[in-house]
Amino acid sequence: MHATAAAAPLATTPSAPPAGTLRQALSRAEARRKWRAFALTLPLLVFLLLTLLVPIAALLQRGVENPEVANALPTTVQALHGWDRQAAPGPAAYAALMSDLARLPDSSDAGALARRLNSDMPGARSLVMGAFRALPMQGTPDAVREQLIAKDPRWGEPLLWRAIAKNGARWTPDYLLASVDLQRDALGHIERMPEEQRAFGGILLRTFHISLVVTLVCLLLGYPLAWWLAQMPARPANVLMILVLVPFWTSILVRVAAWIVLLQSEGLVNRGLMGLGVIEQPLALLFNRTGVVIAMVHILLPFMILPLYSVMKSVPPTYLRAAVSLGSAPLAAFFRVYVPQTYPGIGAGVLLVFILAIGYYVTPAL
Repeated sequence: MHATAAAAPLATTPSAPPAGTLRQALSRAEARRKWRAFALTLPLLVFLLLTLLVPIAALLQRGVENPEVANALPTTVQALHGWDRQAAPGPAAYAALMSDLARLPDSSDAGALARRLNSDMPGARSLVMGAFRALPMQGTPDAVREQLIAKDPRWGEPLLWRAIAKNGARWTPDYLLASVDLQRDALGHIERMPEEQRAFGGILLRTFHISLVVTLVCLLLGYPLAWWLAQMPARPANVLMILVLVPFWTSILVRVAAWIVLLQSEGLVNRGLMGLGVIEQPLALLFNRTGVVIAMVHILLPFMILPLYSVMKSVPPTYLRAAVSLGSAPLAAFFRVYVPQTYPGIGAGVLLVFILAIGYYVTPAL
């Protein structure tokens, strides 16, 4: 009788859920948790989309947009389709050009077209505006061609027609190519610009060179300083960290102006070096690349120190002591055990300083 009474509760005990069902429930709960966390970032993502991605996309669109010729001369562009661009086109292209010009609402549209073509062919503005003022021009396509050539012999040359055919598409790579000193020739082939027209390539190379130099100097100066701060006791390290953060409390213009005072011919740096007998004449440290590098290193050095310091504080000092106790030389242990653990800080600092340096404007301008 007692055995029967004891068996009754056991019979009513619910069985455990299958392992697959439990796993699915946990997976759904984890997915809901991730979606809730993602929902918290939606305001930031929308803000970045509206303030960063949309302006960049609009800027890139403007960089390849080329609507002037396609909107003003659609019939002419169609007539030039398949033209070999070696000699002047046939009379049909002349008639199509005058027909398109006659359909323009007013002279401002003709002016926009003329300015766009003039950027590819100097003198195109006078040709286009002269043809626009000659409207209406009656007759057969051959007669229209003869009238235009009689008005200006340049209409019989292929230069302007090449510019129209080259810019007939609504989108063009010309602006992006020009940013790296490249261009399309009359036949559409990509080539380098003439030497006297190249400007952006040298500027880009100089920008990357100065940014790399500033980043390297910041790393060479910031790594030992960050290591020294990480090895110090908390209280003096905090005091010195305040000195690292002080530049953030000062305007960039003020810091640049201070360097101008220090680096000028009669500034403190030159006077100090001359007083010590290191130099006899003042060094040219201002308004040149040396002054730019010095000022940029001073301004960007905290951006290198802070990531390095945060990573170095998380590296256990016992690893280095263990390597030395196992027979490694102190210097070898530092470079083979300690430095690899600070690679995340090095990467973050280098990336941060390089990005800031490559987009710097105020310091080089002053």
